Amino acid sequence: MRFLPTDEQSDFARTLRSLLGSAQVPATVRAWADGDAGPGRALWSRLAGTGLFALAVPEAHEGAGLLLPELCLGFVELGRAGVPGPVVESAAVSVLLAELADEALTKRFLPGLALGEASATLTLPGGGPYALDADAATYCFTVSPAGELRLAGGTGGAGPAGGPIRSTDPARRLSLPPADGGELLAEGPGVERAAEAAGRWARLLTAAQCLGVGEALLARTVEYAKQRTQFAAPIGSFQAVKHRLADTLLALEFARPLVWAAALSPAPGEVAAAKLSAGEASYGAAMTALQLHGAVGYTEELDLSLWLRKARPLRDAWGTPSACRAEVLRSLTPPRR
Repeated sequence: MRFLPTDEQSDFARTLRSLLGSAQVPATVRAWADGDAGPGRALWSRLAGTGLFALAVPEAHEGAGLLLPELCLGFVELGRAGVPGPVVESAAVSVLLAELADEALTKRFLPGLALGEASATLTLPGGGPYALDADAATYCFTVSPAGELRLAGGTGGAGPAGGPIRSTDPARRLSLPPADGGELLAEGPGVERAAEAAGRWARLLTAAQCLGVGEALLARTVEYAKQRTQFAAPIGSFQAVKHRLADTLLALEFARPLVWAAALSPAPGEVAAAKLSAGEASYGAAMTALQLHGAVGYTEELDLSLWLRKARPLRDAWGTPSACRAEVLRSLTPPRR
């Protein structure tokens, strides 16, 4: 089976790549890391104009329908460009609310999320205690182990508990949701089922982001290997360097069909396999980039650092390698009789 995008899907991806290529994303990332969300929100608005966020929202609520393959294509481009912010979490919230099918909640939140007028972050049971960019998101949703969906804070800032905690990526600010839990929106088994679906989408969209990050790192490293010389020759002409770059490319290319397969059939095992493969390939691309760039790869002034710092947090977000391996094994193990 060949997993190739349609002409329409390819055009959508090219549109996003063109938009992001002219958007000065590195400057936006640095501003986001410094606590200035203004440029990021402006970029968010431009992305919304392409219909990207509407792909996670039903048509009845200003969306384009729940179109996971198209959304994955878009998130590869977001990863390639290094776009900051809770893009995965906003899409996951849209899916959660759509699956919950509470008319009052869908009318209240989904149109704004589809049109890019609002953003959201989300924490789910088993997904870690920290909310991503809760200080910049419009809404902060939490689902408790007891099956309660709550909204923390109000619009214009989710009101995290305490100050943000930085990950290895300065543009990923992590916060604990408010201790009081916030407004109770829904509870019960329906919330648990909706949260499970939202978690699968979040894991797969993060895998797509990883794929884009890995591709960006590889492209920059190949270009650098053509320019940097040792012994009067480009280092890209050395056999060891060629092998390292080829291994990096193979890892990314093996991850790609797993991401597309999971987008077409998002079963837990398929999604976990895609996240495991794409996350490890992206992290491997970061290690290759760092080794071949040498000491200059550590410098914050080099744009490469913006992608280097994303690789590991994204590899571990919404499913660490060990958690994904365990999920894959569960999917392959026949149930006991």
